[in-house]
Amino acid sequence: MIFRSLIAIFVGMNEQYREEIKRASDVLYRGGIILYPTDTVWGIGCDATNEEAVRRVYEIKRRIDSKAMLVLVDSEVKVDFYVREVPPVAWDLIELSTKPLTIIYDGARNLASNLVADDGSVGIRVTREEFSKQLCFRFRKAIVSTSANVSGQPTPRCFAEISDEIKQAVDYVVGVRQDEPAGTAPSSIIRLGAHGEVKVIRE
Repeated sequence: MIFRSLIAIFVGMNEQYREEIKRASDVLYRGGIILYPTDTVWGIGCDATNEEAVRRVYEIKRRIDSKAMLVLVDSEVKVDFYVREVPPVAWDLIELSTKPLTIIYDGARNLASNLVADDGSVGIRVTREEFSKQLCFRFRKAIVSTSANVSGQPTPRCFAEISDEIKQAVDYVVGVRQDEPAGTAPSSIIRLGAHGEVKVIRE
């Protein structure tokens, strides 16, 4: 009986995830903005190829365009699509990392122009967290991921710490993982040069 109950809960959670992924993906396809759980903190997200959607995210965060935002993808293969030449060391770093790792690459491509930094770079993270990974897989494009706060204010460590201002500014708030306690750490950040030079921005 207990085993059956656990199976029922598991199936129910999967169904809820699937429904939320579908809803969030539909909003992204329409150029909307979502508030969603990631492999680090809750994030504000949009289609990373849609300049108008990216502009709206900057407005919500009251942030200038030159402070570029990172994007999430669900697999290493997709990194190639958004970077002209991926240094070979990147594959080892992604594979061996034991915590979320954002890598800043030179030569960004196939992304909204206002998402790319002035020097042509972009931060990309391959997410292994269940919801964001499946969302990226269903959406089939990179998704912007930036912390759910106004620029200059503390980063919310969990859903409960996100301000009403942010929640009301987005088009859809994902309905999973909202009750989880604080404690998720931000990702490590590494910048890779064209020839594989490694610079640690944040451990």
